Amino acid sequence: MGNPNAGKSTLFNALTGLSAKVANYPGVTVSRSVGTIKTARESIVLEDLPGTYSLDPISPDEKVVADVIDGEGDHPDAVVVVLDATSLRRSLGLLAQVQQLALPTLVVLTFADELARRTGTVDFAALSRAVGNDVIAVTSGNRNQLAELVGKFEDPAGWQQPMVPAPTNPRQLTAWVDSVLASASYRNPEPDSRTRRIDSVLLHPVWGTLIFVATMIVFFQVIFTVAAPLQGLIETFFGWLGELVSTHITIGWLAGLLGNGIIGGVGSVLVFLPQIALLFAMIEIFEATGYMSRVAFLMDKVMGQAGLEGRAFVAMLSSVACAVPGIMATRSLPSARDRIATMMTAPLMTCSARLPVYTMLIAMLVPSDARFGPLGLQGLVLFAMYLLGACAAMAAAWVFKHLLHGQGRALPFYMEMPSYRVPRLGEIVRAMWDACKDFVMRVGKIILVLTIAIWAMLSLPVVSDQQMLAAGVDPDDSAAAAEYQIDNSVAAGIGKTIQPVFEPLGFDWRITVGLLSAMGARETFVATMGQLTAAEDPDSPGAALEEMTWISGPHQGDRLFTPDVTAALLVYFAFALQCTSTVAALRRESGSWKWPGIAFGYMTLLAWVSAFVVRALVKALVA
Repeated sequence: MGNPNAGKSTLFNALTGLSAKVANYPGVTVSRSVGTIKTARESIVLEDLPGTYSLDPISPDEKVVADVIDGEGDHPDAVVVVLDATSLRRSLGLLAQVQQLALPTLVVLTFADELARRTGTVDFAALSRAVGNDVIAVTSGNRNQLAELVGKFEDPAGWQQPMVPAPTNPRQLTAWVDSVLASASYRNPEPDSRTRRIDSVLLHPVWGTLIFVATMIVFFQVIFTVAAPLQGLIETFFGWLGELVSTHITIGWLAGLLGNGIIGGVGSVLVFLPQIALLFAMIEIFEATGYMSRVAFLMDKVMGQAGLEGRAFVAMLSSVACAVPGIMATRSLPSARDRIATMMTAPLMTCSARLPVYTMLIAMLVPSDARFGPLGLQGLVLFAMYLLGACAAMAAAWVFKHLLHGQGRALPFYMEMPSYRVPRLGEIVRAMWDACKDFVMRVGKIILVLTIAIWAMLSLPVVSDQQMLAAGVDPDDSAAAAEYQIDNSVAAGIGKTIQPVFEPLGFDWRITVGLLSAMGARETFVATMGQLTAAEDPDSPGAALEEMTWISGPHQGDRLFTPDVTAALLVYFAFALQCTSTVAALRRESGSWKWPGIAFGYMTLLAWVSAFVVRALVKALVA
């Protein structure tokens, strides 16, 4: 255990080989992570607790620490207190409280190399004598120091303990901390001149904000320019797989399942793997350098306009990867009012599951060579969608904060600014690998199951040649036969039943079925469209999607994905709550179905109304 940003989770990962989330701002670790260390004598279970400044909890994540220490569940056999050498005065207060527990305690000093770099000093042996506990300086990348620490874990009973624990009375505690620092010859590190110079620009209310916006714009340009060639290679690979299936598998239903269902559906989602990798590479660079905490500082003033504080931004930021950890990060908010307001609006932030949908729709809406000055218009539209999600989340938070007036008190937000650090290439690659692995696993589990289910619904009941001939369809015309089969399937029946709800938005039953499938996972919308186009035009599914027309009804023959419909669909995905995992997380964190029900209702209504308005505006502009 230790203060936020003391290096606990980094040390935990180095010791256990796990991948607990690490970042240079508080509120990242909001639950208990458990790993195992195997030594020559035994296996040791190590727990990483959320960062805390005190054992007197004021927020749910700090209560996690208090519950473990107070013995709820398995009582710990020993405690490892991680202290940041560059901010030792503040860190010692937590150690004083831990000593009152009378548990074997080991002190691990992190960032000792940073302390020395900034001309600070500490006598480790004298510090150990002063606090009464064994003190070990550990740098996560130093194998010898890590091995020494693991050796210590084998015998907690042999750890040095103070004869008299440190006082907890505020005045006496201050005197104790002063005496410990004096005895250890501790000299505060000099302010990091490099960090100070950079912060003078990046924390400037005007220049800092402009640099952040410019950074995001450049990143979204990279999403389209760098990822496009890689995406093309993946599309070519799955196209080759589809040809193999059609050439070598003669059983009709099996070829349809593999070619149209799995390859056409799952493959259409996996082509967006490069965008996912780039997104998480950017997040990791921001976090590893220490820039993310500066962004949180800048956004604290913006959040203040919505009645929220900086911790809420941490939750919102986590939602860019996935709304579930974002909702869990609200545990760091001391105010129940802020917690509810944030978790009810975090799903509006653009998560990585929306990225494949946005990329597909933007590619249809905006030509790849369209530019605004030196910038590609596709990247600017993608940036605008992320900005739209953030603005919507702020506005919704303001509404909920005022509706929940009186259900919590405002508490101060404390966050330190770590020194800037050069990110390790290994950390960036690991973040990209973990993100890609999770994405592929998600595709291989949830999306694969949903894709097969959608394929079955699109393929059943099987239409006979006689039925096609009776309807005037030539069974030998593969495209016409596939279209007739799809239009008379179980999925078509369901979609046409619900279509009247979405028809004012320009959505036909196929888009409606895609929206229903997206309730399990947003990416399934892309898979559903991929299956439809693979069935209708297996040679060029991408072109088939853009040229898709209404199959039946008064709009029969009209182009489906017109600019106004595509724009409406983008906005619908921006606001709709289409993720069962997010709904489950809301239920778990709020403790009832009331708040998930309200969230689903208001976001669906917001999505429908916004899509209707945007479609009307775009239609008027195009006309």
